[in-house]
Amino acid sequence: MSYTTLKMIHVSAVALSICGFTARGLGVLQGASWVRHRLARTVPHAVDTVLLLSALGMLWIIRLPPWAAPWLRAKIIGLVVYIALGVVALHPSRVGQTPRPRAVRLAAWVAAIGVFGYIVSVALTKSPRGALLWW
Repeated sequence: MSYTTLKMIHVSAVALSICGFTARGLGVLQGASWVRHRLARTVPHAVDTVLLLSALGMLWIIRLPPWAAPWLRAKIIGLVVYIALGVVALHPSRVGQTPRPRAVRLAAWVAAIGVFGYIVSVALTKSPRGALLWW
């Protein structure tokens, strides 16, 4: 598979991922039952797997280890933060625990979308500063 094809797959998966995350976040915040459906819980993992595999494929083609470029390290760190915020925003509390307050879920969801934007800006600028380069 060519680099261009993998990049197109990657960018498409990015768009699907943020659309899905946004929809699920809105659903969780509104208490919608569809967010607990098996499909709503498994499709995001499939999309994110495609996202990760396409990224690794592009790195393989250009022979660039993920830790070799500062902007890639920034994206990886951003991804970890995004995942942690997403867990707080979308996942229910464990049985026996007090449910997370709606305000906490909302704040985590908004912050995760901000981190997602940062990750995209790092990808576009190829700088760990991301969108800060524009200011």
